[in-house]
Amino acid sequence: MSGERLIRVGRIVGVHGVSGWIKLESDTDPRRNIFRYAPWTLVQRGVSSCVDAVEGREQGKGLVAHWPALETRDHAQALIGAEIFVPRAVLPPPAAGEYYWVDLEGLRVVGVDGFDFGRVSHLFSTGGNDVMSVIGEHERLVPFLRGDVIKDVDLAAGLIRIDWDPEF
Repeated sequence: MSGERLIRVGRIVGVHGVSGWIKLESDTDPRRNIFRYAPWTLVQRGVSSCVDAVEGREQGKGLVAHWPALETRDHAQALIGAEIFVPRAVLPPPAAGEYYWVDLEGLRVVGVDGFDFGRVSHLFSTGGNDVMSVIGEHERLVPFLRGDVIKDVDLAAGLIRIDWDPEF
């Protein structure tokens, strides 16, 4: 997997029981989709390890997982805080007009008038709509509203064209 782009899909947040099960926080939507992607690369304090054959399920309000090498509660406890990554290539292609946030991060943002706003730092959801944090001469929060604000996304060119007031 050397050189493959890895995407964060969650992290280990606790232990479950005494048989090496772990509790997960999932970044996928729906959250149980984390179990659809493999292999996992666990990264903790700069050290990575590959995990395959993960068994998982919803448990109460959360998710729990286990794999054969995870034998005891102590093994599980040692993994708390580890981030879970998967190769970008295992994610299904998004539907037409949809994008993974990770694919938008780093793209240049230019206004319809040619103004260079900067680059997408990250995105977040407000409940009403998604918002791009664009870093240029300063940070701007730009709603990701297709048609109204977002005029064009060209992943191949690394560019998002927007209709937004540079003074805002």
